[in-house]
Amino acid sequence: MSINIVNKVDDPVKIKNVLVSVSDKNGLDIFISKLVEINPEIKIFSTGGTFEKIKDILGHNWKSCLMQVSEYTGQPETQGGLVKTLDFKIYLGLLTETYNESHQEDLSRTNAVPMDMVVVNLYPFKETISKQDVTPEKARGNIDIGGPCMIRASAKNFLRVASVVNPKDYKLIIAELEAHNGCTTLEMRFKLACKAFEHTSVYDSTIAQFLGAQQFSDVGACYKFLK
Repeated sequence: MSINIVNKVDDPVKIKNVLVSVSDKNGLDIFISKLVEINPEIKIFSTGGTFEKIKDILGHNWKSCLMQVSEYTGQPETQGGLVKTLDFKIYLGLLTETYNESHQEDLSRTNAVPMDMVVVNLYPFKETISKQDVTPEKARGNIDIGGPCMIRASAKNFLRVASVVNPKDYKLIIAELEAHNGCTTLEMRFKLACKAFEHTSVYDSTIAQFLGAQQFSDVGACYKFLK
C-alpha cells in the first residue's frame, strides 16, 4: 500500500458544495439562508426530511441551489431511508484532495464534485434509549450508519472539508465565512474535525454501553416472535 503524501493545501477554502443531512434541524433555517446569502452560487446536496426542510427554507428559488443526493448519485433512497448517502460519488467528494492528480481524475471519471462542507448530526440514539419503553429493537433502529461515515470522512479531510456536527456552531461558522469572503480557514476546519471525531466517539460509546448492559435473554426475547 502506497502512502499518500500531501504537498500542498489551500487555506482558505471557498464553500461551493455543501452536503446536509441532519436529525436536529434547530437553527437550520438561518444557517442555510446565510450560506446562500454569502454565496448565491452555492450548491446544497441533501436527503429525505432535511431536503424538504431546506426546500421550504429556500422557497421558490430552491431549484437553483438544492439537489437531492439520490439525483446526484443516480441511486434512489432505499425503503425507510436505510441507505441514502453510502455512495462512491459521495465519498470521493469528501475524501479527495485538491492537488492529488489521481483524486482529481477520479472526480472527473465519475462526474463527482468535491464537497467543501458537511453538515450532519446523528439519529437520536441517546434520546431513544432514555425512554422507558425502549426495546433492543427500537434502539437498534436508531443506530446511525451513514451519518458517522460522512462525519469521519469529512473530518479526516479537514485539509479541505469543514465537518459541522453541532447546530450551536452555526453562528461561529457564518461569522467565519463572512470574515473570509465565503471561505473557511484551515484552523477552523481542524477545530471542527476535533469536535467531529469527539462526537462520533461519544455516539459509538453510548451504543456500546447500552448494548453491553443488555442481558442476552432480554434481547433474545425481543426477537423470539420471529422464530
